[in-house]
Parts: sequence; C-alpha cells; structure tokens
Amino acid sequence: MSPDDEGQESFEEKVRSIAREVSRSIERVAQVDIEEIAESIGVDPARATEWVEGAMGWLRSQAEGFGDDVAPWSREPDSKVTHEEQVRSAGPHPLDLPTREQGLALAALDSGRWTVEPGSHTLLVHGSGPGPSDAVGLVGELRARDWIAADGEVTLVGRHALGRWLDADRPA
Repeated sequence: MSPDDEGQESFEEKVRSIAREVSRSIERVAQVDIEEIAESIGVDPARATEWVEGAMGWLRSQAEGFGDDVAPWSREPDSKVTHEEQVRSAGPHPLDLPTREQGLALAALDSGRWTVEPGSHTLLVHGSGPGPSDAVGLVGELRARDWIAADGEVTLVGRHALGRWLDADRPA
C-alpha cells in the first residue's frame, strides 16, 4: 500500500468513525424521556415525540450514507472515476446558461406574468400572451437547476441565470 493509499484509508476511516459516533448519539437521544422534558417546558408531549422521532429518522438517514458520500470526494484527482460516480454527478448545473425558452420563462415568472400552481408543475399565464409549449418539462428543468423554488418563485440563483441569459442575448 502506498503512502497515499494509507492517507486515503485513514481519511475514510475517520469519516466512518464520525458517522458511527453520530449514530451512537442518536441512540442516546432516543433513550431520553421526551414526554417528561416536553411537559416541563409546556409543550404537547405527543407533538414533541413526533418531532424528535422525525429528526432522529432524518439524522439516521444522513449518518448512514455519510461515509459513502464523502469517499468519492477524497480521491486523488488522477484516480479513475467509475461510471456510477459519473452518472451520479451528471445532471443540470445551476450555473448553466438558460435556453431561450428557459430565459423567457424566468423573465415571465420573475415579473409575475406567469406563476406556478402550488404543488404542481402547471404554469398559469396571467394576462395576454402565449404560454410555453411544454410547461411541465420547463418547470421541471427550472427546478432541477434550482432556478425556481418549490412554490414557483424565482430563486437568487434563478435571477443570476436570468441575468446571464439577458447579457448573452443582447447584441454586442
């Protein structure tokens, strides 16, 4: 084993050790009498138990994959990347330059001429003017790049994307 491999192993083992410690901490929290604490601070014990169980479930799920998520980052730049790692990292990037249709949609959403129906991928057109040809796909693309939030509001990243699109679309 080369010195680099030893450093790699120790880093990955440290990450796994941290994940194990987080898991142990979660188990210790599970042994606390949540109802007694909730009553002492004036919170509904059933609701407090529900909240703590949800938080513990989330922490458990984060801790389980923690070591696996960090391992690819710890590789040396010249090491081979597996096909699975390439596919996992493939996808739209928030700093992409919007297409014409995406840029128009961001502008319309930002101005309020279009809105996204809550809980859906449906675009609502307000006033006159045509809507997009593939609203569902377009909303999905904008959300995948974090250009719009779940409620359809244009995010800060979306406003920057709109700015890049406007700058690129202007004649020199």
